[in-house]
Amino acid sequence: MDFNTLINTDKPVLVDFFAEWCGPCKTMAPILKDTKQQLGDKATIIKVDVDKNQQAAAAYRVQSVPTLIMFKQGKPVWRQSGVVPAYELVKLFNQYQ
Repeated sequence: MDFNTLINTDKPVLVDFFAEWCGPCKTMAPILKDTKQQLGDKATIIKVDVDKNQQAAAAYRVQSVPTLIMFKQGKPVWRQSGVVPAYELVKLFNQYQ
């Protein structure tokens, strides 16, 4: 399934643009796992390695990692760079349900 198909759903989709070498990205990994556990099926979270998917990163002007972008029906509705706490992500998913 390609990226555009994944983000074009009625459910909000959180995309984590990350890099293997990035320290804050490693911090984000358990936070995303925790968010997914709290929300279950309500949460779709996709991780995109910017080094392996430079086209997707360039398309959304990702200049620093981690950058998180929430999509709703294929359109970005929220974005933030840096580490975001799980409670904030849970609130976001609930807001865009």
